[in-house]
Amino acid sequence: MALIKSISGIRGTIGGKPGDTLSPLDVVRFTAAYGTWLAQQSSNKTVVIGRDGRISGALVERLVISILNALGLNVINLGLSTTPTVEMAVVFHKAAGGIILTASHNPKEWNALKLLNHKGEFISGAEGALILETAAKDDYNFVTVDKLGTYTEDTTALDKHIEAVINYPLVDAAAIKAANFSVIVDAINSSGAIAVPALLKALGVEAITVLNEAITGNFAHNPEPLPENLRELCNEVNKQKADIGIAVDPDVDRLCFVCEDGSLFGEEYTLVAVADYVLKHRKGNTVSNMSSTRALKDVTIKHGGEYTPSAVGEVNVVTKMKAVNAVIGGEGNGGIIVPDLHYGRDALIGIALFLTHLAHEKKSVKQLRNTYTNYFMSKNKIELEAGFDIKKIFTHIQKKYKNNPINTEDGLKIEFDTDWVHLRTSNTEPIIRIYAESNFETTADNIAKRIMQDIREAM
Repeated sequence: MALIKSISGIRGTIGGKPGDTLSPLDVVRFTAAYGTWLAQQSSNKTVVIGRDGRISGALVERLVISILNALGLNVINLGLSTTPTVEMAVVFHKAAGGIILTASHNPKEWNALKLLNHKGEFISGAEGALILETAAKDDYNFVTVDKLGTYTEDTTALDKHIEAVINYPLVDAAAIKAANFSVIVDAINSSGAIAVPALLKALGVEAITVLNEAITGNFAHNPEPLPENLRELCNEVNKQKADIGIAVDPDVDRLCFVCEDGSLFGEEYTLVAVADYVLKHRKGNTVSNMSSTRALKDVTIKHGGEYTPSAVGEVNVVTKMKAVNAVIGGEGNGGIIVPDLHYGRDALIGIALFLTHLAHEKKSVKQLRNTYTNYFMSKNKIELEAGFDIKKIFTHIQKKYKNNPINTEDGLKIEFDTDWVHLRTSNTEPIIRIYAESNFETTADNIAKRIMQDIREAM
């Protein structure tokens, strides 16, 4: 069982003792802290909430609504929804903020409160720290009975989200319809079962098969869209001879594709392909976190733009995108951020832009994938003992590779010509993550092994 408090929200497993898990008391405490912070920001009393299809979603939803109302805040509930839909609905409703009830790619026993500001973006580190401080003190002020907040439901938010995607200037629904794609979707028993088919139909796609369509929250497989979890989708695409497979996570902010032969397009290349299309039509800069593939930098330079890495974490990517005026950005985990739609990872706009790109290129998914440089990533971690001195470890590594370009914005990223390795500590576990990338799989593995040995020497 676990409870993880971070600057962007709180997540944990359901069931167990308060303080050790995401118990009802913890949901109440952190919702009250967030609502208190919102009330201090302005006189705007409107809060938008929505949830994914998790088993615990309805239970957590009822608690959150009651506490927000008890603080005098007016709740607009989207019900079963997606993370990007809630983000956009905050802006649609000119709300003070929003809460997304989702643990994203975590297994079914997890849930979370993801906290948004009035722009529909994740709160900053400083804001998150204030909310955690309020929760630690239980410093709330509930209203009297004649000042309780109101409750309304919005059943149109997803339609508005899809309409915004369809009307986005670089989305070509006519070309997608003419391409007559056959699509298989892995909806992982959550919100994607509603959102993705609705989008595809609006884009003119008629041949749609949905796997794991029942919204039970009892996920058919581990919900993170990684290769080992997508075998059913890959097999079905191959079996049905479909043009493309689409997989999303439970809250529909991550996205990956399957080629027509059942092979994986690669979640690292979701952003690369979408950025390639966007940059062909809109010159500018790009951003991804520094644990993402170099292929985005290659595509950006090809189109005359400048690539900038950011620290890991969506809020950090967004901050960097604003700083460099990026026209497209995101994360290598399949997260697409299109800033003039909204500053949040959004699988729906990702699907629409990817299918437009595919239709315009008149290539198969596999042929499109083959137009991008093949990079291989080796992902590893080292567990640390209690009381470890991370500064000592990183100083040792930095000295050893002092002649190489090093970025210290988020741990250490060391460049080796076209290869790189990124070391960073986890926010939630006593580990160091080591990601290495190269044109050759064995090289990436060897770089990671060498760095892991360097770390052990410094411990």
